[in-house]
Amino acid sequence: MTKTRRIPLTQMRSGQNGIIVQIMAGYSLINRLSDLGLYIGKQVMVLSSFRLRGPVTIKANGTQVAIGFGMARHIIVEVNEFQS
Repeated sequence: MTKTRRIPLTQMRSGQNGIIVQIMAGYSLINRLSDLGLYIGKQVMVLSSFRLRGPVTIKANGTQVAIGFGMARHIIVEVNEFQS
């Protein structure tokens, strides 16, 4: 059985996939993320992250992008969790 939940990008584990469902930010940050190819409905995979406020490296559209912790915490992602 699969269960979905919504979490900030900063809480995803390395190798985990998700779909951006919300960006809780102002116009300028939304535009900046859009320029990087990150927008609502886009599937992303976390390549690496640091729990102590370091940068988050993600893969979207076959491209790796590193964004700061502050930006990443505004991106809400829906992830699938498998339950037995």
